[in-house]
Amino acid sequence: MSTLTKVLIVLLTISSIFLCGIVVTYVANAENYRQNYLDQRREKDAAEQIKEQAVKDKNKTIEDAAERERKLKSDISALVTQVGQLNTKFAEAERQKAALIEEAGKWKAITRDFYDTNDKQRQLLEDTLAKLKTIEAEQIKSDQDIKETTAALIEKLAIIATLEKQSKQLLEEKTDLQNSLDQFFQRTGKAVAAPERVTTIKEKAQVALPTVDISLNGLIIAVDLGNSLAEISIGAANGVKQNMRFHVTRADKFICDIVILDIEPEKAIGTLELMDVTKEQPKAGDNVSTNL
Repeated sequence: MSTLTKVLIVLLTISSIFLCGIVVTYVANAENYRQNYLDQRREKDAAEQIKEQAVKDKNKTIEDAAERERKLKSDISALVTQVGQLNTKFAEAERQKAALIEEAGKWKAITRDFYDTNDKQRQLLEDTLAKLKTIEAEQIKSDQDIKETTAALIEKLAIIATLEKQSKQLLEEKTDLQNSLDQFFQRTGKAVAAPERVTTIKEKAQVALPTVDISLNGLIIAVDLGNSLAEISIGAANGVKQNMRFHVTRADKFICDIVILDIEPEKAIGTLELMDVTKEQPKAGDNVSTNL
């Protein structure tokens, strides 16, 4: 039962009570009938006005209820549409979540492999650095030995050069004396007999250098004739090794040999051998080769 119906029932009840009261009053008080009639008529008019206002209120309430119902239906429809959209988005989010979980698993495996590889590389790097330190220590020791050997060799070469100069001077003095003696005997009409050796002079034994089975070619880039040393343009990177012999040539002429003492990656240093001081001397730009 609606509120408006209840209001109408209450109004009707009130109206009935008023009418009953009027009738009783009229019966009890006939002489006041007119007055009572007028009063009841006024009350009736007031009740009708109340009724009309109640009807108007009822209609307005019904219209408001209908309007609210339409609005609620519209809101419900919009909410249903929104719920559908949200369900679609939720399903898409679930699919994306599953894809991301799968991708995260892949990245986790990749990261684990990366860390394992990184640990192996780190251990390999540490081992390599340890070996490198050992090699550097050995290299430093070898360099020190080479420097000491080179210094001793240079000193000996300087002594040899001094002795060669002294020998050359003695040879020149001997030649001058021989010429003077020849001139003297020629003036006296005598001749000098050729000297005979009392003992046979034996040549010094030389260590045979290893033969080279590869052909290496380069150029002389620096020469130190005072110390009988020369620097060539090829080194360990080209296969040059210690004690390797190179032949120095200029055009088609043989100049001397170079025996390697010290080797660097891109160059090498060696002593000059089989060099004739009376002929052409080696210089920068001459060709060097292991094979003539």
